[in-house]
Amino acid sequence: MQQKHCLNQKELARRWTISHRTLERWRWAGEGPAYMKIGGRVVYRLEDIVAFERGQLQDTVDTQPRAGAA
Repeated sequence: MQQKHCLNQKELARRWTISHRTLERWRWAGEGPAYMKIGGRVVYRLEDIVAFERGQLQDTVDTQPRAGAA
């Protein structure tokens, strides 16, 4: 089975469980992952998707003081 290197808008929307319209809005606003427009079709390279996902990772920080800490 051949690995897919690009996803179209609907495939990426399914991957992230968001509306494909959200991806359209992000493109219009200059947000979201890098994309290519080929023959009128928008495609996202898997490497750009993964890079964007990594950039979105958030660390949780424990803001509550620990018991006994002064």
